Amino acid sequence: MTALISPDSFHRLVKHAIDSGTAASVAEAEALFRGYRLAVEIDAAAARDPVHQAALLTAVALGRRVFLGGVTVSGALDAPLVLSMPLGRTLAKAVVALGGALELRGDECPTIFIGGGPGARREGFCVRTAASGWRGGILPIHSDLQPSAGVAMPLSGMLSAALAVNEAYLHVSGGMPAAGRRVVGFSLWRPSPDADWLEADAREPALTYLPSRLWLIGLGHLGQAYLWALGLLPYRDPAELALVLQDIDLITASTESTSILSESDMIGQRKTRAMAAWAERRGFTASIQERLFAADFKRQPEEPAIALCGLDNAAGRRALDQVGFDLVVEAGLGRGHRDFRTMRLHLLPGRRPAAEMWKAAAGGETVEARPAYAKLVAEGALDRCGMTLLAGKAVGAPFVGSVAACLALSEVLRLLHGGELHGLIDLDLLSPEQRLLWRHPGDFSRFNPGFSMAG
Repeated sequence: MTALISPDSFHRLVKHAIDSGTAASVAEAEALFRGYRLAVEIDAAAARDPVHQAALLTAVALGRRVFLGGVTVSGALDAPLVLSMPLGRTLAKAVVALGGALELRGDECPTIFIGGGPGARREGFCVRTAASGWRGGILPIHSDLQPSAGVAMPLSGMLSAALAVNEAYLHVSGGMPAAGRRVVGFSLWRPSPDADWLEADAREPALTYLPSRLWLIGLGHLGQAYLWALGLLPYRDPAELALVLQDIDLITASTESTSILSESDMIGQRKTRAMAAWAERRGFTASIQERLFAADFKRQPEEPAIALCGLDNAAGRRALDQVGFDLVVEAGLGRGHRDFRTMRLHLLPGRRPAAEMWKAAAGGETVEARPAYAKLVAEGALDRCGMTLLAGKAVGAPFVGSVAACLALSEVLRLLHGGELHGLIDLDLLSPEQRLLWRHPGDFSRFNPGFSMAG
């Protein structure tokens, strides 16, 4: 009899293949993903630019979690790493540290070019990232479009890479025939759907002020994307960023499939301690809270006044405006095989109390009847209890959390630069141009959460 498997060992996109019925068995789904490969290329001009370096590193870190056949990277990788990420001195060392291979792409391999101008039209999937100012997106490789110049902002590079990996996965999984042939992007300064991300925006400020104190609630998919995004920011003195990291869970094999900072050698470690160690390697100051987030404690005056929330449960979210934070940016992601690319962000306190917004946990999709689950039970790999637990696990993809993290952290950055804040942002990566948002009605002009200078 096959040994029992753990629901926490499942790759969350392999689960997408069996939940959607794309694969009739786990073995078939895993073989499918081992056949997915991705190529990333960067030229000499882009290789020395911090925004394009942010795009390259993000593309590799996300891509290797989705394209299990491997991510190959080529180009001017001997360039020094100008970002202050704890990944080595050169782009080549950073790529290897993130799990990429220093090789030329295969002819049939979907390809992402980092930055640069228009190239020759190619057969198959080939896009290039485009980032300028607070604006990021992707273009078909042959497109003569280019975003107008703007002051460098690394999160626009992270955004462009996340959109590119999403598009590449749509291509290989057959999720959208137009994948790779459309223009996709938006502005993190003005994310309104009527704002053209390719056009210069005179209101975009130079990135001058960075958060100095943040509380991160939940250190899985979203929480680690928040940390990655913070790591890309150009802190003049990174030790000025004081973080409180809160979680109670251990890193599992499935954590690595969605969470951009988790590695296989961290399995079994507490998320708080592994992420605090990473933050300290980046030069930040970190303390940990290993307790459930609930309304039974109060934030102290010397603790961070802003929280970035990555919880995936309604019970914790109901307490977000009850513990004394002055501002909470909360992001929720879709959990099922149909909606896992969706995200909804809230800014709290809002129009309604959190307890009204999340009155009860929403019901999930019923997937137990899929052939792959029946096969696991028949083979003895799962008992009935295990099947129910596995079926209830969320489908997830790391590029979704990365887009959400760019939006969430940009709310904090806009606060520090006098920009507009949003009470709600609703976005689906299948059609990001149809996003919804509304302005937060509150006045935060006198709120000073503390800041650090960009360098």
